[in-house]
Amino acid sequence: MAENGVVEQLDVLVIGSGPGGYVAAIRAAQLGKQVAIVEKEVMVGGVCLNKGCIPSKALISVAHQYEATTHSQEIGLQVTGVSVDFAKVQEWKQSVIDKLTGGVKSLLKGNKVQRIQGEAKLVGDDLVQVTNGEETSLYRFSHCILATGSRPIELKAFPYEGRILSSTEALTLTEIPKSLVVIGGGYIGIELGQTYAKLGAKVTILEGSDSILPGFEKEMSRFVGRKLKKLGVEVHTGAIAKEAEQTVDEVSITYEVKGELQHISAQYLLITVGRRPNIDQLGLEAVNMKLTERGFIQVDQQCKTSVPNIYAIGDIVEGLALAHKASYEGKIAAEVIAGLDSSVSYKTIPAVVFSDPEIASVGLNETEAKSQGYTVSIGKFPYAANGRALSLNAGDGFVKIIGDSATGAILGGQIVGPEASNLIGEIGLAIEKGHKLQDIAHTIHAHPSLGEIIMEAAEGALGQGIHQLSR
Repeated sequence: MAENGVVEQLDVLVIGSGPGGYVAAIRAAQLGKQVAIVEKEVMVGGVCLNKGCIPSKALISVAHQYEATTHSQEIGLQVTGVSVDFAKVQEWKQSVIDKLTGGVKSLLKGNKVQRIQGEAKLVGDDLVQVTNGEETSLYRFSHCILATGSRPIELKAFPYEGRILSSTEALTLTEIPKSLVVIGGGYIGIELGQTYAKLGAKVTILEGSDSILPGFEKEMSRFVGRKLKKLGVEVHTGAIAKEAEQTVDEVSITYEVKGELQHISAQYLLITVGRRPNIDQLGLEAVNMKLTERGFIQVDQQCKTSVPNIYAIGDIVEGLALAHKASYEGKIAAEVIAGLDSSVSYKTIPAVVFSDPEIASVGLNETEAKSQGYTVSIGKFPYAANGRALSLNAGDGFVKIIGDSATGAILGGQIVGPEASNLIGEIGLAIEKGHKLQDIAHTIHAHPSLGEIIMEAAEGALGQGIHQLSR
């Protein structure tokens, strides 16, 4: 142990090994820094790999395949005797997690990033205390990157226990619920609600605002609403949950709609009303770190906090709580520490919901573009007019491109439909590179493919649509 009880002097100490933290650590190591990463859990990868993005998408995939297998009569497939071995499903889901977390371990090792297990707390502007069980160690750093992520918000009236679940418990159930009430119609509630509905659960969603997926335009969420109805999911908007009572077998929920109290019972209650930043145990008071009015760590365009050598990224700073945002910020922070002239720009950060149908958005939507003073050109093309979509029996949805009428520059795009999460990247790249509507319209897209829908939308915005009449 070094002088004054300090174990080691490091160039960069990263706290948190999620998609922000491990990416930051690897990028800093690539740039020649001596790097260590602290993680309180045994597994690396953070919430995304272990308790969020990856396990939820695994279950979504299972539910989608099950539905496709059991509801294909329309295209001539008659399948009988299909069943779900949910224990096997959970076993497979865990294997996916294990492969990815194992990959992250290998990447950290290959880039010579030191792993330290324990809970980290700032005790000075260049000093971190790491506690692992009964052992406490001190590490001195030249630079520190905080990447501790977030956790589900817990409502006082609905504490996570017994049959009241957060998203974490909902992903590790040992049985498919017979019935499930979801409080919160945002992306997590919709994804998990649809998943269990497809697997056979009777699902009810209570959303406090006037529509589900309130962060997206209603013309997008409307398609998801139709699918929920087809699955037998009951959706109550303007619904404010009040209280819940549990028995051994079920949970009863009281909620209010238009001033009237309503009651519903289910086997499980899932709370998905948002996430809060994991900063309360970080020791921020020891370094007088500034927070925003909303309780996030205040950072500048280079991810620097009010303490010059400490950086913060991901869910603990303002902005969308997205894994890819955290990874992006992690690279920026590492590059700034290494002396590169890097800074964040969020104009092409995509927002995606892995609902059915998928929805994705990047850049400005039509309302935002108009509010910023643009005169817009809109191109919108339906999946229902695309040969590949129809051959997949997936004609619900559209691609919408927003362009600047004056310059032709692409300002944003929205997609509802199969593979929206993959297709949105083309529009994001176009915005990032300053491309214009004609650049996409004149790019030859393979036929038949879903990508053609993007080309057709761009042609429509230019008034050159071939497969639909101009507006």
